[in-house]
Amino acid sequence: MKDDFPSPSGASRRDVLLGAVATTVAAGLPKAAPAQAAQKQDFPSYSSSKGSKTVSTITTKDGTEIYYKDWGPKDAQPIVFHHGWPLSGDDWDTQMLYFLDKGYRVIAHDRRGHGRSAQVSHGHDMDHYASDAGAVVEHLDLRNTVHVGHSTGGGEATHYVARHGQPQGRVAKLVLIGAVPPIMVKTPANPEGLPVEVFDGLRNSLAGNRAQFYLDFASGPFYGFNRPGAKPISGVIENWWRQAMIGSAKAQYDGIKAFSETDFTDDLKAITVPTLVMHGDDDQIVPIADSALLSAKILKSATLKVYEKFPHGMCTTNADTVNPDLLAFIKS
Repeated sequence: MKDDFPSPSGASRRDVLLGAVATTVAAGLPKAAPAQAAQKQDFPSYSSSKGSKTVSTITTKDGTEIYYKDWGPKDAQPIVFHHGWPLSGDDWDTQMLYFLDKGYRVIAHDRRGHGRSAQVSHGHDMDHYASDAGAVVEHLDLRNTVHVGHSTGGGEATHYVARHGQPQGRVAKLVLIGAVPPIMVKTPANPEGLPVEVFDGLRNSLAGNRAQFYLDFASGPFYGFNRPGAKPISGVIENWWRQAMIGSAKAQYDGIKAFSETDFTDDLKAITVPTLVMHGDDDQIVPIADSALLSAKILKSATLKVYEKFPHGMCTTNADTVNPDLLAFIKS
């Protein structure tokens, strides 16, 4: 069933999408000062723990070392968090601490080439992303799991649940927050999508001056800090920049194709577990009209929640609303 939440404005999808991405790549956004692949083996090459918090790595079948955090009681229901582009599992710290305090087991991995995972030059596509997430899940033998994905991580979680987790019966529920499905780029089947030239602009900005591009991205449209009256939070901006700059420029460059050109329509059709679709109607990075509103119609068992004036990075800026809503869905 769909919840009755505020509808986005009457602007056309194309106008909203083009305006959002133009904002993302435009010069002159508000500025803020910034605060090898391992040898092939089956599973963990490193592990350390302190109390109920554990950080570890595994090595996938293609020799890529994936870093993950695993906190909380091992017999508690697990929640796996899938982060957005170009960040790391650290982007979920607010949610992980919240759900750890509620008694859940919380896991977040760094996508290949991102964060502390290996900076390999290959495999930066949704098939590998989903397979890597599956390797972490299988190593930890997680069951009855809730998967939560934001932005690109929403695509990864969708692909994982449809292709790997759901057939094995490991998944209880799915949450998509500001997520990229069904597909962002314009195609004959998706005429309201963005022209590929828009994503070429993102690639050019990344290759030209990644450090400045990421400062502009975080201090502007990602958190809605470019909106009239918004008050940029320097720590939030610097933490975003820190996560992004730790990752591989190659992985992040290739990842633009992965999040923009992958068509998740068949995955969405295949998913049968209850799914919560959460999206801000002022999301300037993944505008709602061509993402959440379409995904909620395709999914078999979806609840749609639209948040008035919330930005793409609402898990950080509006955690006091997002976290309780997540908890209510997980407990339902």
